[in-house]
Amino acid sequence: MRRVYSMPFGAQVSPAGVGFRLWAPAARSVELLLYGSTETILRPMAAAGGGWFERLEPDARAGSRYRFRIDEALAVADPASRYNAEDAEGPSVVIDPAAFDWGPQQWGGRPWNEAVIYEIHIGTFTSAGTFRAAIERLDHLVALGVTLLELMPVADFPGRRGWGYDGVLPFAPDSAYGSPDDLKALIRAAHERRLGVLLDVVYNHFGPEANYLPRYAPQFVTSRHRTPWGDAMNFDAAGCPEVRDFFVHNALYWLEEFAFDGLRVDAVHAIHDDSEVHILTAIASAVRAGPGAQRHVHLIAENNANEAQRLGHPLVKARFDAQWNDDLHHCLHVLLTKETEGYYSDFSEQPANQLARALAEGFVFQGEYSRHEQAHRGSVSTDLPPTAFISFLQNHDQIGNRPLGERLTSLVASEAALRAAVAILLLAPAIPLLFMGEEWGAREPFAYFCDFKPALAALVRAGREQEFAGFARLRGGEGVAVPDAAAVDTFERARLYWGQLEDPHSADWLAFYQRLLALRHAEIVPRIPLIRASHHVDGSDRASRVAWKLADGSELVLMFNLSGRPVAASGRIDGRVLFATMSANPPPIVLEAWSVLWLLQDRGDQPRGVAG
Repeated sequence: MRRVYSMPFGAQVSPAGVGFRLWAPAARSVELLLYGSTETILRPMAAAGGGWFERLEPDARAGSRYRFRIDEALAVADPASRYNAEDAEGPSVVIDPAAFDWGPQQWGGRPWNEAVIYEIHIGTFTSAGTFRAAIERLDHLVALGVTLLELMPVADFPGRRGWGYDGVLPFAPDSAYGSPDDLKALIRAAHERRLGVLLDVVYNHFGPEANYLPRYAPQFVTSRHRTPWGDAMNFDAAGCPEVRDFFVHNALYWLEEFAFDGLRVDAVHAIHDDSEVHILTAIASAVRAGPGAQRHVHLIAENNANEAQRLGHPLVKARFDAQWNDDLHHCLHVLLTKETEGYYSDFSEQPANQLARALAEGFVFQGEYSRHEQAHRGSVSTDLPPTAFISFLQNHDQIGNRPLGERLTSLVASEAALRAAVAILLLAPAIPLLFMGEEWGAREPFAYFCDFKPALAALVRAGREQEFAGFARLRGGEGVAVPDAAAVDTFERARLYWGQLEDPHSADWLAFYQRLLALRHAEIVPRIPLIRASHHVDGSDRASRVAWKLADGSELVLMFNLSGRPVAASGRIDGRVLFATMSANPPPIVLEAWSVLWLLQDRGDQPRGVAG
């Protein structure tokens, strides 16, 4: 099987040679630079109207290295390059996607209600830090109970190490991780194990280094809107049709040519668009009408604005399947760590009750006033299914945006508390997400790292010192330095140490996760499509009750006590015990400290669950 996605720009291999096409509306002239082993060939590109330049070059072929020269002065990589073997500043490489053999695959993806997501950073997931090396760990994920592997952004960024959110060539897998064929081999190997793969994509800004688009296509950004990174991407001003097409094609390219099973779109609250059809709607519509019409394809948003209207059933066109639920994370984090600085301040007074609301309704903030943001935030989410929300205890943001990049294993003193939170996360009907190594209690910090040139690296260093100047407690006390993001050691310290699995305590943690995920697939996943309503009962400041009513009249019930003292259970306590962190025969009327009880009420005809 061969996969080729044809784009109206970039380099396209054909029997007559290679067709090159570039949108450069601010350029007077564009030339094609072809790099041979002994000489560089310079060929003019024809102006085709509307700012487009094109050329069919018979001397080019798969493997040819090339750049575009703007106005006889500036040589740049192809913004739609499929591969830059010498990093983002180097020449682009012509790729023939038809050369990769996918084999006799009949992969149709997996339904969204089965999803258990595992987020990784390719460069630190293994000691080698490559796409090929990640294949060696896929069997571990399958045995864990994961169904979807999520890759942090892999689009080419400047340097050899980085998180990927400063990418500048959005169609090119970064050469630090391997070639396009290496990435395809990872996805093919995952599909052979019935494991889907998601890709994190960034459509809200380009990185500040090695980004030459503003020089010859300034219409890519607009001052009409502002983002944390400066002027916004232009989706609604003059020149926006070409910009919109660029990103719509990018989404389809990853899904079609690489067979990704879905996309996680970064920080959509920073994507501004006053058009009649929002760019997110345009992307979702194209995906649903294209690859999503043939197989299971999932669209995920990160959206601090809590916009319920962007979410819905995966079969509803122009909507996303789910969004990362920061509200739920913040409740759990406050309960576990007692931290209330920054955005955690909005969850400091009634975190258990807010957690119950997040479990039952999705968002905590559904239009209420946020003291931290000093504005009303969110929209009503009560009508959305639980699968419209992705829950997590840890992810790259919540670990890496801390000053020291600590994981919860370093922040939470009580192992019972952490196990209780895990039991809530993995058995709740919302989609759970794990961050690499979480399942065995990995302690490697995941602080922000980059490989910018010295001048920009110095600005990043100063900015992070200033950002965290007032967070002494989060830094472990005064005198603890924020890791230098540009230092190689900051990157190396983030690498997972897989040898830790040989430690009995880590093996016990892994077995705990495996047991809960096996229970999820057996008991929770089949019931998710049957959920018809949900509600929560506010209890004490550390305990609550949540129930999901199923189509047959039964209820899936969670009772939790995330405090260090016993609390009386609220509501009915009969039914079949699915899981408990305490003795649950019969179900207790008092919840012990840091305890969780999962019940299936009015359905006593099946085997009892397990106790933790």
